[in-house]
Amino acid sequence: MDNRPSVDLLESNHTFPGVYKIKAIGMSDDNFEARVIETVRSELAEPSDLTHVVKSTPGGRHISLTMDVLVQNADQVRAIYAKLKDLQGVTLLF
Repeated sequence: MDNRPSVDLLESNHTFPGVYKIKAIGMSDDNFEARVIETVRSELAEPSDLTHVVKSTPGGRHISLTMDVLVQNADQVRAIYAKLKDLQGVTLLF
């Protein structure tokens, strides 16, 4: 089942090219932050097209990455979601 937002939904709610916000949450071990950033950057023209903020839970078991991604079109957003969905350790993605 494909849980990614549809192209029609993305295009009706966002202006492309533009910044799109993605949040990924997962366990703080196994280099989660670096793997998420590397995965997103693999779909971007320039590494600078991504800025992010990391927050940790009080106990430090989980982290969230809030990413502002400069994307060119809805298909690029869907490609990023597809890769993140398959990334080991992602427990929540929106």
